[in-house]
Amino acid sequence: MLNASWTIQPGGSVCGSLNIPGDKSISHRAVMLGAIAEGTTEVSGFLTGLDCLATINVMRALGVAIEQPGHDTVIIHGVGKQGLRVPDGLLDCGNSGTSIRLLTGLLAGQSFMSVLTGDDSLQRRPMARVLDPLALMSADIHSHDNRAPLTIKPVEQLNAIEYNLPVASAQVKSCVLLAGLYAQGQTLVYESAVTRDHTERMLQAFDYPIECQQDRVAVVGGASLKACQITIPADLSSAAFFMVAAAISPNSDLILKNVGINPTRTGVITLLQMMGADIEISNERHYLSESVADIRVKYAPLTGITIPTDLVPLSIDEFPILFIAAACAEGETVLTGAEELRVKESDRIQ
Repeated sequence: MLNASWTIQPGGSVCGSLNIPGDKSISHRAVMLGAIAEGTTEVSGFLTGLDCLATINVMRALGVAIEQPGHDTVIIHGVGKQGLRVPDGLLDCGNSGTSIRLLTGLLAGQSFMSVLTGDDSLQRRPMARVLDPLALMSADIHSHDNRAPLTIKPVEQLNAIEYNLPVASAQVKSCVLLAGLYAQGQTLVYESAVTRDHTERMLQAFDYPIECQQDRVAVVGGASLKACQITIPADLSSAAFFMVAAAISPNSDLILKNVGINPTRTGVITLLQMMGADIEISNERHYLSESVADIRVKYAPLTGITIPTDLVPLSIDEFPILFIAAACAEGETVLTGAEELRVKESDRIQ
């Protein structure tokens, strides 16, 4: 066994500018929708992390030609909604919960059987939240106690449903919407709290008819997706680590370039500002359907807060780093309503 030791010194101030890798949520969806679109979709700013590469590998196994000519460039040769083919074996999603939950909806309407699985960690994660609404749509999916592997069998026709999300989950919403692309009639998803809307925006980018209102989203099965060019903004969840580093380190002045500021994701910015962080948003613009800006963070003393429950779904992935900000703040920070953190790829509260 290798023995190792480390000496850690304080890092001092955090200054300069950074380009953060691409948004993970958008990268997943660009590949999935590009695969079932008609034509060739070019994606720049793609995140080449293991989770997103797992989505690429699954789509390749389903017969989609995908090129990676650069480190963050992906070219997807779409096969259309009915063009996916029977895979030769299991479809391995690795450790990616986004991959398996969204792909379950996408594959529920196919004319062939498929099996989605993943690593040991992913096979322990709950899947009932997507299996339940898909069952209402007449999908034929078999699981191991509501966990992967998931065996998805073909059905004659998926049924459109009206579904009220029991938990605030963009993955569940997206799964139902993707299945709705193959259902007969209009599929409606109602949500009591705002969740990430990357799937809705991406469907609009692929020219798929979708109706979005404040508390509901609707798609009608039968339409087609048209290939497009996508530039993916920098991932706000990744940027949050550097934002907190600058916020808690004296004499810091940091600029993060081209960061996605989708309003369903900016809870981390709002919460840091509530704690007293000095954050400036500038150069706002759009990459297709997503809002992008530069974020400047300067050091400022932080104060503990009680986190509003309506901001929890808008910052669910950022709470581990927000806890670091809270630890460095003056006073007590209180968070409630974040049970979702218990069932991520790890128990993030623990």
